[in-house]
Amino acid sequence: QVQLVESGGGLVQAGDSLRLSCAASGRTFNNYAMGWFRQAPGKGREFVAAITGSGANTYYTDSVKGRFTISRINAKNTVYLQMNSLKPEDTAVYYCAASPNRGPPRRSGEYNSWGQGTQVTVSS
Repeated sequence: QVQLVESGGGLVQAGDSLRLSCAASGRTFNNYAMGWFRQAPGKGREFVAAITGSGANTYYTDSVKGRFTISRINAKNTVYLQMNSLKPEDTAVYYCAASPNRGPPRRSGEYNSWGQGTQVTVSS
């Protein structure tokens, strides 16, 4: 497992952009697929995006395609989520997670390490 710490959340207006970062501990970061999930108040945890260990393959949920971009810099043990054209319905706590599966996996059960979450609030 790896230790994960998210940062970059905040309060923005609709149409604005934010970039979330997730810093990972350990020397085998590139062995892990990484994912971003979110949880809005009163709702379950939802898959947002994922990236393979090499960064060669990515996957997005339909509602963020064309607006969000997941990327990683393995030399920095960091994964990013660039969020553009934010909407009020993007408001949630965002979590990064690490998976030993190639995937990139989309089910939360395939991830065995989770960060503490960072709040993103988009006002209309």
